[in-house]
Amino acid sequence: MSTTLGTYPGKRSRLLLSLGVASTLVLTACGGDDAEEPAADGGGEAAQEFDEQLTFATGGTGGVYYPYGGGMANLLSSEIPGLTVTVQETNASVDNMQLLDTNQAQMALALGDVVSDAANGENTFSEALEICSLGNTYNNFVHFFTTADTGITSIEDLAGKRVSPGAVGSASEVTADRIMEAAGIDPQADIERVQLGVAETVAAIQDGTVDAGAWSGGLPTGAIVDLASTSDLVLIPTGEYAEPLAEEYGDFYFAEDIPAGTYEGQEEAVPNVVSPNILVVRTDMDEALQEAITRTIFENEEQLLTVHPAAEELNAETADEVEFIETCPGAQAYFDSVG
Repeated sequence: MSTTLGTYPGKRSRLLLSLGVASTLVLTACGGDDAEEPAADGGGEAAQEFDEQLTFATGGTGGVYYPYGGGMANLLSSEIPGLTVTVQETNASVDNMQLLDTNQAQMALALGDVVSDAANGENTFSEALEICSLGNTYNNFVHFFTTADTGITSIEDLAGKRVSPGAVGSASEVTADRIMEAAGIDPQADIERVQLGVAETVAAIQDGTVDAGAWSGGLPTGAIVDLASTSDLVLIPTGEYAEPLAEEYGDFYFAEDIPAGTYEGQEEAVPNVVSPNILVVRTDMDEALQEAITRTIFENEEQLLTVHPAAEELNAETADEVEFIETCPGAQAYFDSVG
């Protein structure tokens, strides 16, 4: 299996201890009670105490995975006795699944299409990985974005342009390539391909070295907020490609609007391809820990909302409705208790 893990030292890979000071994360609002009075047990009985240190593979600092995952890590470390969760900056979904496979991470966020590939041993993955789901956390919206001065208004307009489909090893790259193929564009031959993370893509659009970029993320995405505040942002609609993608790859693709006003100057809703974000762990994780993590996340929406608005989509009654990967038994026990 090919891997991009060796690229981490050069991309400012870092581990942030969730209980430490992390200026890029809005975490202090997520502090809980003392370990002797945990909130994770959902009742008056003392919660089980663990002796575990987990690495949580997230994404780049310009997206949602990294700050939101940091908020989750802080919450879990605060609320589950004996558990310490450390977040790692990565190239996101594909890298995250590879990190789980090699046990360099034990928990990860990843997009539905990549999770499906990893769980079933397809496309990038030569064999099925030993992973399971702690639930669907929120939906990712595919953003194909540019500025008005490029004249690009459709996916077909990308032909011959300088385009960043996303960083190597990211779900953005996977989904963007599939959308371009559905529009009749060869993503390897018909564009001038520049592979950057979302923050780097925004910077390249601002300095004129890239015409358009792609990013799959929650709403709003910080780097694109920055672009909209300095330029006339154009979101290219992709919703028409959701059905052909679902027919070819699976039901983890569907269409939904990016609501008007999500970004500065965006006066109309924009139909886009959407896919769920799954919280994934290795199958060898203790079932009691699976349940404790799941319970703590889904019962602390208000605290996580202080980190990112994506937390508003947490729904324990539907989070296990993920057909392309098995729900972890500990997580399923929790979902059954609230269903």
